[in-house]
Amino acid sequence: MEKEMRQQMNQNVSREIIELRHTLHAHPELSGKENHTKLLLMNFIREHTGLSVEDMGHWFYAVYEPKVPDHLAPVAFRADMDALPMPENLDISYASKEPGVSHKCGHDGHSAALAALALMLEDDERIVRPVYLIFQSAEETGEGGKACAAFLKDRGIREVYAFHNLSGYPENAVMVRDSLTQYASAGLTFCFTGRASHAGTPEHGINPAPALAHLEIFAEQLMREEADHVGETSSDGRMEEDRFLLITTVGINVGGQDFGISPGGGSVCFTLRAGSDARMNDVEKELAYEAKRLAEIHGLTVHSSLTDVFPATVNDPDCAARVRQASEELGLTVVPMDKPWRPSEDFGWYLHECPGAMFYVGNGENWPAPHQEDYDFNDRILKTAPAIFLRLAETH
Repeated sequence: MEKEMRQQMNQNVSREIIELRHTLHAHPELSGKENHTKLLLMNFIREHTGLSVEDMGHWFYAVYEPKVPDHLAPVAFRADMDALPMPENLDISYASKEPGVSHKCGHDGHSAALAALALMLEDDERIVRPVYLIFQSAEETGEGGKACAAFLKDRGIREVYAFHNLSGYPENAVMVRDSLTQYASAGLTFCFTGRASHAGTPEHGINPAPALAHLEIFAEQLMREEADHVGETSSDGRMEEDRFLLITTVGINVGGQDFGISPGGGSVCFTLRAGSDARMNDVEKELAYEAKRLAEIHGLTVHSSLTDVFPATVNDPDCAARVRQASEELGLTVVPMDKPWRPSEDFGWYLHECPGAMFYVGNGENWPAPHQEDYDFNDRILKTAPAIFLRLAETH
């Protein structure tokens, strides 16, 4: 089976795909602005395949219709296209040409891998159902996945898969979990408004600093209390991963270095991360209730805002099993993944609509992690995901 995989990939995933990845890397675009990226990928698929390509505005899809259809429900595969607001500091020939923007999460590799699948589909007579390739925008902000997820229901798609590159695991190893695989998260900001005054007469104003401090302490206590329950076993024998809670204070703003002014406004920003969408909603409500209580005590007004919302990514066990089977048939090493990966993924929106699975391909145990300055996608793993995708498209 390994020999077969190598033959397939040598024929279909050539240096051209690596060059495509390098071109994408050199011209990164931020979330919601992937215009050049989208056009480049659309043109590549049109020039190299007979697949139908449809522009959907911020995103696009390509669809393969089998020559001899078996009237089976379609399967879909998804890749993200956006880059990060991080400078390129690597001395590589294909370094980013956009100041302050770079592909430090590997979405250039994800998109190139899905384009490689497009090249492989038409030569595979074992595929007897429609195959949709979804190229999504704005994954990093959580805004792109929801629209694409709605598309699944419109087209009657019954299975959906995606992959992410993951450091800390052997190169080209495959990891996939049966249930929760990435946590829900959101950015939550509370803005308190009081009244500014002279620092010499603070009693004439209302300074929000005490309320901000107490809310931050409340968040820390809430997280510690929940941590006492993480790892407990539920009545059905499963570890209660949905009890996981992480509240990270990412910003507190109040006043400045003007020692003559007692400030009248301030804000605190949290990143919430939880093991389930329901737990995320509960924590948001608990923090909002405490913020309101503190505002009343201190004579302040308060309003909140929620941004960068990512649902929990929860794999379907049957789809996860198919990924393991496909990987083993291709001679790949499947490595257990004991805990969910903490960073969030808007692929969770897709899994709200139909069964599917997010799996991971190892970059190498010592490879820099995504979102680090010295990270770049590992080209040696570029052939692995499309080979797994192809095998999944063949099975039904």
